[in-house]
Amino acid sequence: MFKVGEKVVYPAHGVGEIEAVRSQAISGTEKKFYMLRILDTDMKIMVPVDNAMAVGLRKIIDKTTVTRVYRILREKKKAPIDQQTWNRRYREYTEKIKTGSVIEIAAVLRDLFLLKGDKELSFGERKVLDTARNLLVKELSIARSHTEEKIMEELSHIFTQ
Repeated sequence: MFKVGEKVVYPAHGVGEIEAVRSQAISGTEKKFYMLRILDTDMKIMVPVDNAMAVGLRKIIDKTTVTRVYRILREKKKAPIDQQTWNRRYREYTEKIKTGSVIEIAAVLRDLFLLKGDKELSFGERKVLDTARNLLVKELSIARSHTEEKIMEELSHIFTQ
């Protein structure tokens, strides 16, 4: 499904590049693995080829999805988050990020920026905000063939309007 050199997204870790496809014997059974290098951290991950979809490995988003992500980021709706405690919000946001869905990550980023305008974010929420922003910026920069700095400027503009 994926080719060597292709950029893919691994949930909660971000964009990586398929460096190789290797066979390895595990418990006497020959299995194929994608050898993935996460771009931000240089972390190496082995993902079983026949389990890639189950773990959420996916292609970089297309132009249509990019448009949808920007639409979500621009929504200024007030989420009913003020009634929840910060640790419950933190758990919900973390779960959404772990899905690897760019749509969920965009919603988390938007919600946290909206919440940040109303009150001080907890340490955990600030970490989730940074994680969501980093994951989104990296994927959007590749999907749109722009620098990460340009994407950061666009996000900054969206959230300061």
